[in-house]
Amino acid sequence: MTEPAKKPSRLDRLRARYHWFDHVMRAQERYQDAKGDFYAAGITYFTIFALFPLLMVGFAAAGFALASRPHVLADIESRIKATVSGDFGQQLIGLIDSAVQSRTSVGVIGLATAAWAGLSWISNLREALTQMWDQRGEPLNFVRTKLSDVVVLLSLFVAIVLTIGLTALADPSVMTKALQWIGVPHPDGLGGVLRVVSLVMSWAVSWLLFSWMITRLPRESVSFRSSLRAGLMAAVGFEIFKLVGSIYLRSVVHGPAGATFGPVLGLMVFAYITARLVLFATAWAATSRDNLRLEPVGAPGPAIITPRVGPDDGLSARQTVAAMAVGAVGALGLSRVWRRRRE
Repeated sequence: MTEPAKKPSRLDRLRARYHWFDHVMRAQERYQDAKGDFYAAGITYFTIFALFPLLMVGFAAAGFALASRPHVLADIESRIKATVSGDFGQQLIGLIDSAVQSRTSVGVIGLATAAWAGLSWISNLREALTQMWDQRGEPLNFVRTKLSDVVVLLSLFVAIVLTIGLTALADPSVMTKALQWIGVPHPDGLGGVLRVVSLVMSWAVSWLLFSWMITRLPRESVSFRSSLRAGLMAAVGFEIFKLVGSIYLRSVVHGPAGATFGPVLGLMVFAYITARLVLFATAWAATSRDNLRLEPVGAPGPAIITPRVGPDDGLSARQTVAAMAVGAVGALGLSRVWRRRRE
């Protein structure tokens, strides 16, 4: 009796009915199989870790700028004395003086640490995106891999700087000043139009940046066209997340505890959610129908024939009696036939 066919589950029926839902499930399976949460946590760690040497580089750059302009340094110290009285003001002035005096050592240490943290960050990010694409190419040697990471890190740095600049330009107040600078009369009356243009520009810049990251940061570059929809999805999610994050920061910075820990926690959550968003968008692009690859089916293994040899026990008693009876009947029949032929 044959077993009845197994009825498909509700999830299987939904996947068969809705192609977009099936695509979401394929992307989630790829994300989980490639350990997306693990890589997102690593990207978040190196993002936070790289901020400290970058702050050191910033302090060193500010120290060089103040050392070359002593009148600006004197003006800052006078403003601190007028604003902050007592020992705390003197401590701030001493901190600024020490930053100016140790600008070279702080800058060198900050640059070296930032280079090391940046290479670790880009290596982790590229490996995560490569795993999302399920690329299993031959590993490169150490020197070639690090040189490739340096080139990609510099390219990404330039792309992020351009993105920040265009995003700042997308701010209505900045755009108003830019229009006044190029000679557009009365740009203040275009407030609503400038706000819509700024939102569209910010979204478009994020779209291009995410699409570039999805296609160019993996170890083996893929088609840019195939990742545009994934970059669009990441850009929309990123803009929504930025809006929610700004509301969160405005709500937590009022109290002393929120002002101390709120920005740090917000930065960690921002880095983690952004990393997960980029990795899931990459898994979405990798599992689209035009990027799915057939799994190669290997040749079957060699057939193994094992002969079974055992002792011959001969005929049983019943089989012997049956054989004798058949023989007797056959002999009787042959004798009668022979007799009739003689007669």
